[in-house]
Amino acid sequence: MKSNRSVLKSAREITWLEKWRPFAHEIRFALRVILFFALLFFASQLWAQQTPPCDPPTPSRIISPGANGATATRRPVPMPHLREADVMWSKRVWRTIDLREKMNHPYYYPEMPHNGLMSLFDVVRSGVLGGCVTAFDNPAIDDEFTTKMSPEAVAGLLNAVDYVEVEDPNNPGTYRIDTIRTTLQTSEIMAWWVKEDWFFDKQRSVMDVRIIGLCPLQAKRDPESGEVIGYKPLFWVYYPQLRPLLVQHEAFLGPNFFPRLSFDDLLLKRFFSSYVHKESNVHDRTINSYTEGLDAMYESERVKETIRNFESDLWHY
Repeated sequence: MKSNRSVLKSAREITWLEKWRPFAHEIRFALRVILFFALLFFASQLWAQQTPPCDPPTPSRIISPGANGATATRRPVPMPHLREADVMWSKRVWRTIDLREKMNHPYYYPEMPHNGLMSLFDVVRSGVLGGCVTAFDNPAIDDEFTTKMSPEAVAGLLNAVDYVEVEDPNNPGTYRIDTIRTTLQTSEIMAWWVKEDWFFDKQRSVMDVRIIGLCPLQAKRDPESGEVIGYKPLFWVYYPQLRPLLVQHEAFLGPNFFPRLSFDDLLLKRFFSSYVHKESNVHDRTINSYTEGLDAMYESERVKETIRNFESDLWHY
């Protein structure tokens, strides 16, 4: 009797499988679709947690729709895929972009945001204070992005507080401590440091460059004459993290008002004039530490020529 029940149960199971067998392919496809969208949802949530969003740009300062189709929702163009095994030669260099040069004026102007235009420093400052771009401290001695700064620390750096002794107008002859708060003006950012890697990709047979970080330099002035006597680095920002913000802000290039390029376009297209102040070396020293004057300019040009010659020497004509 027991064996008859087992045979009947097995027969019912076989009948159920035969009934659903024609729909097995559709069932597997539906399960795969559900699994794909579930993984996509969790990945998007994880990405949203890792990259805190900035405040959405207002319509007055976003890049305008133009011939290149740029909009406020524009995303940075992905870099070509690079394998470490394909890099047959590389050199790390540090450049200085002097904003007093005419070619670099698109990064400096306008000094005050207007008509939807902002300077490069205003864009970086808004991203750092908004929490979507991380600033790194000790820029003069540490360019490896190790010491993070909070938005409050950056705000304290950009908004200086001075204490001065002034005479009390209600009690002549007595003095009190007064607080003077000053905000760093965009016009005081007169140069940028650029950290970048040059490398030869043997897979694509091209010499390529990747910008790693940017550092704004504040002008230090003589209190008596007001002349610029040096520069003070403020903080480093990691360029790949900064790109989503740069592509949403346009730069004014000249009389052709429409269309325009974003700051990310300008930097990737190498639309700037600069000089090399340091190359990777075992002593980790800058060019100004072992030469100066005209010799420092020649040394900077030698580094540029080394990069150009390496690529040209690979080919025979």
